[in-house]
Amino acid sequence: MDVELIAMQIVAGLALGAILIMVALGLTIVFGMLGIVNFAHGALFMVGAYAGLWVASLTGSFWWALVVAPVAIGLFGIVIERVLIRPLYKRSADDPLLLTFGLGYVLVEAVRIVFGSDGIPFATPEALQGVVDLGIGFFPIYRLFVVAVVALVLVALWLGLERTRFGLIVRAGARDPLIMRVLGVDIGRLWFIVFGLGVGLTALGGVLAAPMRNVNPEMGTLVLAEAFVVTVIGGLGSLVGAVVAGLMVGVAVSLTALFAPEMATIVMFALMALVLLVRPQGLFGKAGGGA
Repeated sequence: MDVELIAMQIVAGLALGAILIMVALGLTIVFGMLGIVNFAHGALFMVGAYAGLWVASLTGSFWWALVVAPVAIGLFGIVIERVLIRPLYKRSADDPLLLTFGLGYVLVEAVRIVFGSDGIPFATPEALQGVVDLGIGFFPIYRLFVVAVVALVLVALWLGLERTRFGLIVRAGARDPLIMRVLGVDIGRLWFIVFGLGVGLTALGGVLAAPMRNVNPEMGTLVLAEAFVVTVIGGLGSLVGAVVAGLMVGVAVSLTALFAPEMATIVMFALMALVLLVRPQGLFGKAGGGA
């Protein structure tokens, strides 16, 4: 087997893993802080891709789309939390789950009505087209760009959560929101900011993924399943777990597509089953579940 071909598949797997990390991080942040499993996450990923496509068509710039679309969809996520999810916090845990499940279908159908059911190509920006020689082979510049952007986002997220007062409040609020209320922290405001951040990360993943695949109303369905697999493998509520598991799944799927294409779709589920047999709480999850 050609070493260069294997290296190319690994890079492709890292790019796929980077997209999954963005979506899984959004799921993990929302679950870790609010305790909500957001089934609309895949649809919001798709909406982010369409928002990026729309902004790019208006401005003629992929770079504007990369910035504006995640921010806009993140603000849309804040509206979702304030208007739809917040009234359900004091009710059964199943209610927010069912609401987001239905919301996902509503978003898909709304996009299908506006943009149609056919896929729309999203052109790779001219500056990121072509390949680059890394010494062990020629690799697509755009895929390397995706990995680099996600790495920068991860560093910024880590610094924000570990080195700022806001990050301290978020981590403390995830552990004991009652104590934070006693200390005078507005937990309600913190919740909608965290939800908007999670949705914005997912939308960023959608914009980054758009040039690597056609933008279509169903593109979030498989991504949602993959993101849940990543979240379960890494451990519910674990940001480190989401990163490690995302890279594992991306590389595993990519290499399996090279050696056994018919197994590429199910390899991630096999990996999840293997991890759960050894560690039911996931690689970095806490025993007994929870964030």
